Amino acid sequence: MNERHKPVLLQEVIESLSPQKNQNFVDATVGLGGHASAILARSGPKGSLIGIDQDQEALKEARTNLAEFGDRFKTAYGNFSEIAELVGDTPIDGGILADLGVSSLQLDDQKRGFSFRKAFTLDMRMDQGQDLTAKIIVNEYPEDQLKKIIRNNSDERFAANIAKNICLARQKAVIDQTTQLALIVAESIPKRFWPRGVHPATRTFQAIRMEVNHELQRLSDFLPEVLEILQPNAKIAIITFHSREDYIVANFFKKESNPCTCPPDFPKCVCGNTARLRIINKKAIQATRSEIDQNPRSRSARLRVAERI
Repeated sequence: MNERHKPVLLQEVIESLSPQKNQNFVDATVGLGGHASAILARSGPKGSLIGIDQDQEALKEARTNLAEFGDRFKTAYGNFSEIAELVGDTPIDGGILADLGVSSLQLDDQKRGFSFRKAFTLDMRMDQGQDLTAKIIVNEYPEDQLKKIIRNNSDERFAANIAKNICLARQKAVIDQTTQLALIVAESIPKRFWPRGVHPATRTFQAIRMEVNHELQRLSDFLPEVLEILQPNAKIAIITFHSREDYIVANFFKKESNPCTCPPDFPKCVCGNTARLRIINKKAIQATRSEIDQNPRSRSARLRVAERI
């Protein structure tokens, strides 16, 4: 396994999914295959896993990293919101995992523009085949739209000031480097409000990345499809890194675990609905202090798990 890649909440994911012999799984955001490798190791000798990713480079590395599992590991190129089509007729009796974070492969690649540690080109596309990039958003979106993206996707209290300063800066020169944008954002936030231990531009970069990749909409599209392909007793485990992502997952799980949709003042249930999920952990699972120390990326990770009824 690639040494750069440390799967977040690995032990908790394995304990939650509890892979058994010969079960079939899907890793809907397989990345470099860290979680997938651990699942396959426990679901032999005939259990399989389909690894989905919209990043062709990640799929290539995953196939190399998991070559030891032979044809038990298969890959599918596409976005996880298309999971039903990508999985096809394979019976998913084990479970589905979705890790919604950015992989180390993407963070470390200068061409991808996810990180502001060095002067990378503003890109942030997980799927290099799409047209929309961070550079287009930063340089072409109206100020009001930028403010809305930054505020809604990151809970950034200084979104208005950041958007205003981006628009002022781009009037003088095109903003095409990650370090340019990071400096503009940092200068837009009073130093007394800079978060401890985290670069002040982190929230804004996350917000723009989520817009580039339509992450919230695709998560909302993904969840109902999961119910169509999971077999009874199979589980769905989702790792989020943002409060809005976690909110979407938590509310979907709550809605699908409640069989009745009747108004609360009805004397008895008349809707005839049935629950389709059973929530495994009512409170999101978070990384231990030990894991956070070893892998700071895990500090904002939240894991929620449910079982198909």
